[in-house]
Amino acid sequence: MVNRRGFIKVSCTGVAGLVVARHGMHSVAAQSPQTSVYPIVDIAPLSSIARGAAIPFSYPDERSPALLLRVNEPAAAGVGPNNEIVAYSTLCTHKGCPVSYKPERKLFICPCHWSTFDPVKSGTLVIGQASEALPQINLRVLAGMVQAQGVSGLIYGRYTNIV
Repeated sequence: MVNRRGFIKVSCTGVAGLVVARHGMHSVAAQSPQTSVYPIVDIAPLSSIARGAAIPFSYPDERSPALLLRVNEPAAAGVGPNNEIVAYSTLCTHKGCPVSYKPERKLFICPCHWSTFDPVKSGTLVIGQASEALPQINLRVLAGMVQAQGVSGLIYGRYTNIV
């Protein structure tokens, strides 16, 4: 027969073992190579992207609206001439409303709660309810084509960007 002290001792040991085992599984999963790989998607030929251009596309899948911009100054993680070409998810990180690029202000603005993001500074929040920057689409230029190849940040409404 188990007394009260023995029961508590065995119970605490069992719970501690489960916590350690669960933590170990997450550590191994976090260290193992990612099995899902971002697709490489052609967006537009570099030569066709004029200054001030705003080109809508979807990335990494059809449910993920994004916008490629050619701003008039070097941008963080930009590609192309003078690092002026960047792209972002257009789902606000606050509630998922579709943000719009306002070229006259050089900012993305969410019409739902007025969160405002700077595309030159990695989609950083300027003002508003959001608590995170807009997810930036990682770009590259290969053989004259601007391509999407990944996402920095989590797209609104997802646990992972690759579904």
